Amino acid sequence: MRIAVTGTPGTGKTTATELLESRFTDDDAAPDFDVVHLNRVLEDEGLYTEVDADRESKIADLDALAAWLEGRDDVVIESHLAHHFAADRVAVLRCAPEQLEARLRERGETEAKATENAESEALDVILSEAVDEYGLESVYEIDTTDRDPEAVADALEAVATGEREPSAGEVDYVGYLA
Repeated sequence: MRIAVTGTPGTGKTTATELLESRFTDDDAAPDFDVVHLNRVLEDEGLYTEVDADRESKIADLDALAAWLEGRDDVVIESHLAHHFAADRVAVLRCAPEQLEARLRERGETEAKATENAESEALDVILSEAVDEYGLESVYEIDTTDRDPEAVADALEAVATGEREPSAGEVDYVGYLA
């Protein structure tokens, strides 16, 4: 089983999957999954093609990352790119654009990058890509806006164990753009 945990930067993917990872290693009753933080792999293995100076970000080599993931099963793949790789279930973390923008600025992102990501969130960019690739029956939308990281990890664990039903299109932030 492969589970992709994706979403716009700042939605809480890394924090929630780190909590989930500790549950998988500390709790004998928890599912036996490894957690792959794909952005760390990209950095550590140098699996990018170039650096976009304007956005201050690396351009991922998706083919190289797919090859790196090959043969890895029973994993949770965490990244804003995770939905681009083979998975059985895709959890898309969502966050209100205003809060997302504030989170990104707090962690040192430029105003332009924070605004671009907030607009992307309002437009459902990653959710739409995930639904296009996997269909409604495999996508699980999780709103992190008013949830603490433990509650988000609980929701992800429910996705992993099959205790949560697929959901997509329940969160609507398009009003942010008005």
